[in-house]
Amino acid sequence: MLKNRIRGTIHDSFYSGLGSRLYPGSRIPWHRTAEATQRRQPLSNQPIRAGRRPLITQLYSPGLAPRARMSGRVPIESQRVDAPLTSSATFLVLSVTEIPDAVKTVRSALADIDGLAKNVAIRDLGASFACTVGIGSDVWDRVTGLPKPSELHPFPPVEGAKHTAVSTPGDLLFHIRSERRDLNFEFEKQLLDLLGDSVKVVDETVGFRYFDVRDLLGFVDGTANPVGPAVPASILVAEEDTAAAGGSYIVVQKYVHDMKGWKTLKAEQQEAIIGRTKLDNVELDDAPTGQQASHKTLNTIEDENGVEHDILRDNMPFGSPGSGEFGTYFIGYSRRLWVIEKMLQRMYIGEPPGLYDRILDYSRPLTGTTFFAPSASILASLDSD
Repeated sequence: MLKNRIRGTIHDSFYSGLGSRLYPGSRIPWHRTAEATQRRQPLSNQPIRAGRRPLITQLYSPGLAPRARMSGRVPIESQRVDAPLTSSATFLVLSVTEIPDAVKTVRSALADIDGLAKNVAIRDLGASFACTVGIGSDVWDRVTGLPKPSELHPFPPVEGAKHTAVSTPGDLLFHIRSERRDLNFEFEKQLLDLLGDSVKVVDETVGFRYFDVRDLLGFVDGTANPVGPAVPASILVAEEDTAAAGGSYIVVQKYVHDMKGWKTLKAEQQEAIIGRTKLDNVELDDAPTGQQASHKTLNTIEDENGVEHDILRDNMPFGSPGSGEFGTYFIGYSRRLWVIEKMLQRMYIGEPPGLYDRILDYSRPLTGTTFFAPSASILASLDSD
């Protein structure tokens, strides 16, 4: 009887947390409190009809997509970096070409990204369509003409004793997601038609939600994500860099898994590597200091004052059984780039050095690129000259 109650408690807490991840307003608590309902009021004067998500133009209130107000300036609207996890996503990385007017074409397309999104989203308002745009360090000056965010720089390779986080090129990132693959497809098609020869495709990865938000290694992914009011505090730049306020740093890595090698491990060995139980997603105790740490522990980041800093992961599985490809596309949003970079240092170098993340013995990165998602206000202003 007691054992069944314990199992029931674990089951309820796990799936309540999962519900907050999958529910269309998944960046807020799954239960609908009066406070949560108030936080979801639109910034525009358009009412939200019962049972329906806000439209693209109805950005969230200060609790989720805060307006960074500076004296004498127009309120800044963030992009929808807190959009819910959906069943399908496309990660499109592009480079800007050197043809005449390439930058002008890119600026015009980015300025109209909201209009393009509306053209596609209107076909199914319940599909939670969203697109977040990231701009790389190498083209930031040319594309925006604005001061560069204080931490923005190219992805630095991280070389450990056994594994390396590679650095790969990329000027633009489009994180396209919805509940329907055809909407993502249509948006990408219209976007590339608009950009034409001004860009080249560096990488295109189509991801999908796998059962109850699991990766292809069989574990729930994204459990440590912030929810509710903690989301903007974790992912949106604020007063520390006023020129970049309302924006977010993005790091992407495309990992492929050695499934044959992974399957040779017992479930207990896999759980020790990840730091959580496989079935119920229960967090395991940290290893004693100086011993091999789990993936969960190595990705827990504290500053010099002992304050823990979260990031928002929107990882998605991808692959093709027929071609033997099984992978995870890592995408992390953060208010502070150093948080993700410290995670990678701890994973690849180890903490202490030499005790690297054992998941890397079974997961190899093919890409590594850093971007900054400017505010929606900045994007809309790019075609103003």
